[in-house]
Amino acid sequence: MFEYKWLFKTSPITALYMVKISWWGGVQMGPPDPILGVTEAFKRDTNPKKMNLGVGAYRDDKGKPFVLSCVRKAEALIAAKQLDKEYLPIGGLGDFTKACAQLALGANNEVLSSGRNITVQTISGTGSLRIGANFLSRFHGGSRDVYLPKPSWGNHTPIFRDAGMQLKAYRYYDPSTCGFDFRGALEDISKIPEQSVILLHACAHNPTGVDPKQEQWKEISDIVKKRNLLVFFDMAYQGFASGDIDRDAWAVRYFIEQGHNILLSQSFAKNMGLYGERVGGFTVVCKDIEESKRVESQLKILIRPIYSNPPMNGARIATTILNTPELRLLWLEEVHGMANRIIKMREQLVAGLKKSGSSHNWQHVIDQIGMFCFTGLKPEQVERLTKEFSVYMTKDGRISMAGISSGNVGYLAEGIHAVTK
Repeated sequence: MFEYKWLFKTSPITALYMVKISWWGGVQMGPPDPILGVTEAFKRDTNPKKMNLGVGAYRDDKGKPFVLSCVRKAEALIAAKQLDKEYLPIGGLGDFTKACAQLALGANNEVLSSGRNITVQTISGTGSLRIGANFLSRFHGGSRDVYLPKPSWGNHTPIFRDAGMQLKAYRYYDPSTCGFDFRGALEDISKIPEQSVILLHACAHNPTGVDPKQEQWKEISDIVKKRNLLVFFDMAYQGFASGDIDRDAWAVRYFIEQGHNILLSQSFAKNMGLYGERVGGFTVVCKDIEESKRVESQLKILIRPIYSNPPMNGARIATTILNTPELRLLWLEEVHGMANRIIKMREQLVAGLKKSGSSHNWQHVIDQIGMFCFTGLKPEQVERLTKEFSVYMTKDGRISMAGISSGNVGYLAEGIHAVTK
């Protein structure tokens, strides 16, 4: 304060310049994040029955954050070793990237045995997608167009757009059935220009919860191959969708089996509950081992100026779980239990709607899979549900099934029935 007065008395022109001129006067207020906005409104609500169905994080049947037992046990094993905190290599923890690739592709996959893949550790799924988008922007020799399912995870658009890619879309969700628009998807994919990039959700499509059946995946693979498209799989829910890690990775493995040299993003946020640890992986399947070494060198060059090297704690936890037989078995049991709780909530919600007297067909709630459900509720119905029942969700009617418990599923069913009569 004293220095400011001194400056004003001795140099009024300089002081005036400081007051009137701003470097950031042209920066406009950005729009609020729709999901965070839902959370903020939820926090302000005083209704004891309020429900937040917007946030995509698993909760137990009491609505509390859940830390897996296998994670606690892995943390104890790591702490007992008294390991150092030195930097990891640019590509991440070697034992983790190996286990990460094996989990996705299957331990006996030819790609792994021949050394045709390069897998780097990333900052969860978001960081993996961004590294992949940057790699495409710099090295993909074909079209700069990336085709996303319509709709897709909201963050896909800025991730690819900010990396310099052009965003396009193909039909995916059918609002009239609350299911997969298979014919629409095939028709659109068959018209995508050759050498474009197509993004596919490996399982538990976010935000709709609608996945292709295996026979449908086969037809998609055939058309993608005919169009010579580069496939980028986003697999954020392996194990968390069906409770079976192999079933959830089926599409990824089938596409590789059919000769697609894919890109793959993985996240361990959902299936290990390592949300804040930011554990992920990015894989490129190459033509041969020589190509994989060249790709690896460029991925490291891309990563270096962004975050230099990834964090180690979450990678150590995931690696310890995947490489310790008893912990891996415990993890498979726990992730199966989480998936089953979500499935059970879907069934109980539909049963509650029928009990409330709803005459609508809610089978899509059961048929969809994973953490999210596209209820089919219209924006005005969502608004009523929030205003009259303190049930918070995004305006498109998407709900996080993890926010539903045996204690509040009946209340939710009553509210949905009331606004859909």
